[in-house]
Amino acid sequence: ATHRKPTIKSIAASAYSSSARGHFYSNTMHYPADTVYTRTATDQGTVWLAATAQGLAGLWFDGQKHFPPALQDTPAWERAPQHPTLLQAAAQLQQYLQGQRRGFDLPLDLSVGTAFQQTVWRALLALPCGHTTSYGALSQSIARPSAVRAVAAAVGRNPLSVVVPCHRVLGADGSLTGYAGGLPRKAALLALEAKLA
Repeated sequence: ATHRKPTIKSIAASAYSSSARGHFYSNTMHYPADTVYTRTATDQGTVWLAATAQGLAGLWFDGQKHFPPALQDTPAWERAPQHPTLLQAAAQLQQYLQGQRRGFDLPLDLSVGTAFQQTVWRALLALPCGHTTSYGALSQSIARPSAVRAVAAAVGRNPLSVVVPCHRVLGADGSLTGYAGGLPRKAALLALEAKLA
């Protein structure tokens, strides 16, 4: 049987299990030693992209919370601007930010998070462009209605900003709440998506 990499349209229900050997420890995220990265300039600031053999594993805005230590100062990962997944991600991100794309079609590697975090991130992938939800509703969607705080923490640790759309999660009263990339950026992303909807 041919192995197909998970994509946004079809992420496998079970988490990809990776060996603990050869992993960088990035806060609570585990990245394989062969993780590669690149940077790209956008109208929302510099974006850092990371990929593994499985797919896109990270997208962070410059200076955002939970920025991986492996990319700080002297990056521990190899810079690979011509990596196919990174090229594809950078191109699709630019199209999205210019209002030419409503979603992403990329191979993803969510295995850097815990099983619970991955469940939350998969639930975020189901949120369509132009729609928002609350932490409570997100908790209910994964059959964990009493785990609102844990769900909020997992949303906050999402390593794939924009692609896994954590910016679509609002407070119970509809207010903008924390966003690792900053509230002005969250507001800008939601305003962009409102025009696309």
